[in-house]
Amino acid sequence: GGSALIPACHHGYPECVLELLTTTDIDIDHINNLGWTALIEAVILSDGGPVHQRIVQILIDHGADLSIGDNEGVTALEHARNRGYVEMVRILESTDIR
Repeated sequence: GGSALIPACHHGYPECVLELLTTTDIDIDHINNLGWTALIEAVILSDGGPVHQRIVQILIDHGADLSIGDNEGVTALEHARNRGYVEMVRILESTDIR
């Protein structure tokens, strides 16, 4: 129920993420069987560090929809706040999603 983009994001491969987003027509906002997008996985399956921060920024730069929540309606921003990922929160908040 996923796409190549989702594991590239959660396993921490920013170059692969960028390649998929620039050379394919992959759906950046695909929702997998768990109810997660690539952006949500980049937050909740990471340690919040620099590699995943870069991935979050790449996804935002390529138009990921920040308003999509998981099956409980929790967005990537809310997950980042809940985990104390200060830099990810800053990145996500700096994007106008309204």
